[in-house]
Amino acid sequence: MSGAELKKRLIERIQKIDDVNLLGEAFRLLQPKSDDIDVYRLSEEQRGAVNEAREQYARGECLTDDEANKNIDEWLNE
Repeated sequence: MSGAELKKRLIERIQKIDDVNLLGEAFRLLQPKSDDIDVYRLSEEQRGAVNEAREQYARGECLTDDEANKNIDEWLNE
């Protein structure tokens, strides 16, 4: 199938869609990658939580991945 035929068939199918969510998703998929980037803004509460976590990490108050997994396994097997 040629590119022109594929475009034509795609347009015909899109014109038959009534589902707004499906149309929105199709639109999102067809956006260039640079248009698809949204800047996520943290709330004050979220920024505070991130800063607190950074401070805890700096003080060594954290677990390695292996330690966390071990704790989870122990908790699940209780």
